[in-house]
Amino acid sequence: MNFVIVTGYSGAGKTKAISVFEDMGYYCIDNIPPALIKSFAMLLKESGNFEKVAIVTDTRGKEFFSGLLSGLHELQAAGVNYRVLFLEANDDVIANRYKETRKKHPLYDEAGGSTRKAVEYEKELLAPIREHADYVIDTSLTTPAELKERIIKNFADNPENSFTIQCMSFGFKYGPAIEADLMFDVRCLPNPFYVDKLRQKTGLDKNVRDYVLANQTAVDTLQKITDLLDFLIPLYQKEGKTQLVIAFGCTGGKHRSVTFAEQLYHHFYEQGKRVTVVHRDIKRHTLSNGV
Repeated sequence: MNFVIVTGYSGAGKTKAISVFEDMGYYCIDNIPPALIKSFAMLLKESGNFEKVAIVTDTRGKEFFSGLLSGLHELQAAGVNYRVLFLEANDDVIANRYKETRKKHPLYDEAGGSTRKAVEYEKELLAPIREHADYVIDTSLTTPAELKERIIKNFADNPENSFTIQCMSFGFKYGPAIEADLMFDVRCLPNPFYVDKLRQKTGLDKNVRDYVLANQTAVDTLQKITDLLDFLIPLYQKEGKTQLVIAFGCTGGKHRSVTFAEQLYHHFYEQGKRVTVVHRDIKRHTLSNGV
């Protein structure tokens, strides 16, 4: 089991970090008391159902947090393979972040009602943990996209495979694909619905695919879309995006859109990318007029 402990200064970006781990397929838990870490890790390890786990533990646990260092030693003695990611930022940046969000630092009360003193106090408390960390990232001048990139680089099994593509087909008459990042309308292409022997079939059937792709305009359209996506995807990855939903829409979501989604799925699959395909409306009833 790959076990990651995310900790560090309050306001340094732990919430953003744990969301990146979640996008990479980690089972994530936020704000777990240090005293429970060993028991939690052993439970997951014994179940055998969790290959990647990331947890956040920090000074929100107040008096419980003092046991983190001993908890790490217990994990090591128990044979749990773990790594510690420590996030930090300079005092001025953290104080300004709390000022901007109008949130109260977890140690605000203990520091006599001063955010600045709370930041300094937390820094002292976390010094031993920082020394124990496997990775330390200073987020003072780091954008969310840069933080994501660094986490993926250090913790993804294969950074290239941390990016997931979903190819989707849908029918416009049932509503747009609101979750799509990119949407292509292929209603401009010849519709197999108007061919009697193809009407009750779908883009999953070879006869329908052959009909759609026998049209040179459809072939050219598919090629241009594919070329565009091959160009855009590395840019999305560089920006820090971890998932891209590409949707194709036709009238009923059964023929042309399915064909295009399947073709694109196989294109990315052959490139070794993490890709899935979903046909939202393929099982919906088709009206007699096809619209």
